[in-house]
Amino acid sequence: MMIYKGFDFSACTSILVGKKAMADGSTVIGRNEDAKSAWPKHMVVHPHEEFSAEQEFVSNDNGFKMPLPKVRFKYSATPEWTSEFGLFEEDGINEFGVAMSATESAYANERVLGADPLVKDGIGEEAMVTVVLPYIKSAREGVKRLGEIVEKYGTCETNGVLFSDKDEVWYLETGSGHHFVAQRIPDDHYAVVANQLAIQEIDFNDPDNFMYSSSIQEFVAENHLNPDPTTFNFRNIFGTHELADEIYSTPRVWYGQKYLTPSVTQDPMSEELPFIQKADRLLYLDDLKYVLGSHFQNTPYDPIGTGSPEQKHKFRPISLAKTQESHLLQIRPDHKPEVSGLHWLAMGVTAQSVFVPFYAGATDVHPAYKVGQKTYSKDSAYWVYKLLGILVDPHYALFGQKVSDLKKELAVKFTQIIRETDTKAKNLSDEKLAELLTTASIEMQQLGLTETEKVIAELITESTDLSPLNFKTDANL
Repeated sequence: MMIYKGFDFSACTSILVGKKAMADGSTVIGRNEDAKSAWPKHMVVHPHEEFSAEQEFVSNDNGFKMPLPKVRFKYSATPEWTSEFGLFEEDGINEFGVAMSATESAYANERVLGADPLVKDGIGEEAMVTVVLPYIKSAREGVKRLGEIVEKYGTCETNGVLFSDKDEVWYLETGSGHHFVAQRIPDDHYAVVANQLAIQEIDFNDPDNFMYSSSIQEFVAENHLNPDPTTFNFRNIFGTHELADEIYSTPRVWYGQKYLTPSVTQDPMSEELPFIQKADRLLYLDDLKYVLGSHFQNTPYDPIGTGSPEQKHKFRPISLAKTQESHLLQIRPDHKPEVSGLHWLAMGVTAQSVFVPFYAGATDVHPAYKVGQKTYSKDSAYWVYKLLGILVDPHYALFGQKVSDLKKELAVKFTQIIRETDTKAKNLSDEKLAELLTTASIEMQQLGLTETEKVIAELITESTDLSPLNFKTDANL
């Protein structure tokens, strides 16, 4: 959590892109997981398992419990370094090519919560991926399963959850203890979401593009919650509209839309920014990496830019020190699920880290992604990328370009490896395919670590001459 002017705010930023908005026809969902500046994440691949009896999930966080099916599909995830406070698996892709990211923390107003309070032992962020992703075969199924859980057990939080498969991208929001809505992102559009309920007009006569809790219309009507009964705007009915939204949340949505749709002029503090937006051109993965790693570049609001002190600290940027990991879950067309899914993961601060791809069909991860605790250790992938950012921070103007160059260099190399692997993957048997994808994924994770450690060595060496205790004798003496 992040403290902001007396309020507790979670700090994630999400992006969702339909297949016709991407140049290569991929669907993509992504998010910065923001919570603590030193709180490592791991990466795991859970194998397909079939049990003789139903399993039970019990949360270490709040005691939420529910039965689970006998069959658990294979899936990737990025859990916390400790399960003491819950699993927080956060993001992954399963064996059927379904991606899920949970959650984008949001906030409901007191009128709604007074009528349908949050449930203390209901489902929360830490459990959602674990009890949903391994049991669904499509994005639409994911919305249905999570929605049914929220209606039956209640939820302890107000959240946004991202789902995708090769055809559809969905965004689900919980607005109170037992109510939710979900909207399909149009194929040729995108959405940027930042810690506020975002979905707007609900069309109850369009089941292809909207899903919702069974009694939400009656709930709103009976409790007189709709400020404009001529329409059903979920954001206006369930969400908040406060100064905190205008300085903490909406500016991030504004910047994402400003970058992807520069033809539209908007106010960063506007409460009327659209949930769904269309880009001015076809998008590439590097556009989405830029958004998740952004901090208001080329505006007066950049904390490391040239604006006034007041401007530089007026709005909360998308990328910040409290990011634990950032992910882009890409489902590409014209491949089998094992090959089509790429789980791009950037450990630590997005602006100072590298997105490393991992095939959904891989069965294991690099050893460095399995370790790392609260205290720094050099064998942890999280801490390697975190160290890179820490070394850059005091001298951003001097060292920032080195990080940019590293990202570009690795993006080129990763693309080459993916192209080669895609070609080799054609016509391989299941066992051989899994071996190929695992080898390629670990190779790319190792490449990222190796090249990053080279830059770290350069930064440490060059930093030795930047001490405030340094002294340069006047050349004229």
